[in-house]
Amino acid sequence: MERKQRPTVVKSTHEILIDQLKTNLGHLSAVIEEQGKALFVEAGILGAQDVHEYTLEFLELFVMWLQAGSRIGARTPELAALEQFFSGFARQLQIRGARLETFVRYVQSLQRVLIEELEESEQYSFEQSREVLLLLARVFNQLVLDVFQAYLREKEQTIELQQEELRQTSTPITEIWDGVLTLPIIGSLDSSRAMIVMEKLLTRIEKERARVVVMDVTGVLAIDSQVSHYLIQMVRAIGLMGAEAILTGIRPDIARALTSLNIDLGNVTTRGTLSDGLKEAFRRLGIEVRVVARE
Repeated sequence: MERKQRPTVVKSTHEILIDQLKTNLGHLSAVIEEQGKALFVEAGILGAQDVHEYTLEFLELFVMWLQAGSRIGARTPELAALEQFFSGFARQLQIRGARLETFVRYVQSLQRVLIEELEESEQYSFEQSREVLLLLARVFNQLVLDVFQAYLREKEQTIELQQEELRQTSTPITEIWDGVLTLPIIGSLDSSRAMIVMEKLLTRIEKERARVVVMDVTGVLAIDSQVSHYLIQMVRAIGLMGAEAILTGIRPDIARALTSLNIDLGNVTTRGTLSDGLKEAFRRLGIEVRVVARE
């Protein structure tokens, strides 16, 4: 009686990689550690123990993802954990002064180590090896892309926060004298910044019981119809709060721009310089400023 031949078991690409990792885990770990030390320890970015721990965590998470057998791109908990590991690792490298390119080189070295390990094995067919190589290329490319996207999102958030902080601090409102506030406007004036400035200004007028506000536009880069509209709005809002506005620092080019835009400043008190504006503010409050000769 003839014996039936057992059917050949065809392993999936995930299973092939799992076999390779489990069979050569110690060797792979050592090679990956050496790659990490060459990139990070020698450059003073990480310590040897840090590299050791990151290596073990990567291998553990990578095996978990392979064992789940999920296709590339599937949003699984195992893939999320792997992405979180790489994102956290990249962030730590940046905090310690490494460039993002260094992280990419490290990921490429991980992929290269796994590929070289596979090439040394002779137990898999050409087609199986090809499928594994494609799997490695897809998963590592996706992980690098995810890190880049997270990096860009974080960068954009940082820039937005810096811009918001700049808007908050770039227009200081100072009480020069009891009842006298100065508002130097520097740079460009968009709708967002204009709203912040006006809100801060009106709050300070109420808090300090200001009677005169000297707005200096010496540092304004350019005047257009929108900026002129914001300035007129501020002057009107100051008047509604029971204070008087004095506009200073109108340069010749700004004067020409306002004239060409048909902006009527007939009801606005203007002075050439901030010093002249302060003198006018003191005069309105009945404050006399004199130069005292030194003996």
